Amino acid sequence: MNWAQLGGSIAAILVLAGIARWLRLGESRIGSAAEAREIAEDMLAGFYAHTALVSLDGGAAIVAGNGAVAVLKRHGAKVAARRLLPPLSLGVAVEGVTVHTGERLFGDVILLGVLEADVRGLEASLTRV
Repeated sequence: MNWAQLGGSIAAILVLAGIARWLRLGESRIGSAAEAREIAEDMLAGFYAHTALVSLDGGAAIVAGNGAVAVLKRHGAKVAARRLLPPLSLGVAVEGVTVHTGERLFGDVILLGVLEADVRGLEASLTRV
């Protein structure tokens, strides 16, 4: 291998990385409450969303729907979702709220910048709708 081949290979890798970034490939950020509601409805059969809270970093969300709560979180380049029934098991953290899903493989969901009172209010909205 000579220097021209090495330089060409590195340039090609950087160009492909730039194109992937420009196309936002592999980005799984949850950008808004509307997007969280749409993701929850698409991923969970029979789920009709009406209220959502999104983590400040876009890595997680919680969505209230028809009698259940959807918990969303980034899982690699995708978003994973689980349906939970109230009452939710919450843990208060310095950075926000932790929702304990009770599922070892899915794990807990941390909502940065969200208060426990906000999650309890979302949970209470299930009985009002």
